[in-house]
Amino acid sequence: MVTLAAARAKYEGAFAYPVGDSAALNAEILALMRSGVKTGTCDAWAIYVDGTEELPVVGRVDIALDWEGRLALATRTLTVERIAFDKMDEVRVAQQGEFRDLAHWRLGYEAYLTRAGRFAPDVDMMFERFEIVEDFGQ
Repeated sequence: MVTLAAARAKYEGAFAYPVGDSAALNAEILALMRSGVKTGTCDAWAIYVDGTEELPVVGRVDIALDWEGRLALATRTLTVERIAFDKMDEVRVAQQGEFRDLAHWRLGYEAYLTRAGRFAPDVDMMFERFEIVEDFGQ
């Protein structure tokens, strides 16, 4: 079993993070990532400005964790964009994998951002495209 320390040694500068904001969503997102359906993700830009999360860096490999904090996947960032919530489009939504369409994305992200105290119709979002470089097989 690979430890987080070993993974960080292999992928120097990697940021480790759990995906989603609940155990159920974490499991769903990891399954979508593993299947190749999910190749993009987004969050409020403000969480990177205030230091809550570390902004993805093109080319860097980061480590996605399961809800228990175990290694799940190593992903390489391909692109990072800043886009307003109300400017999100169907192409980017499809890359995220878990939404039927743009309207479904808006409902889901409005609820998520509201829970986090960050929703506004024009809130800036970070959109990242990534590829899986290693599945830790947890």
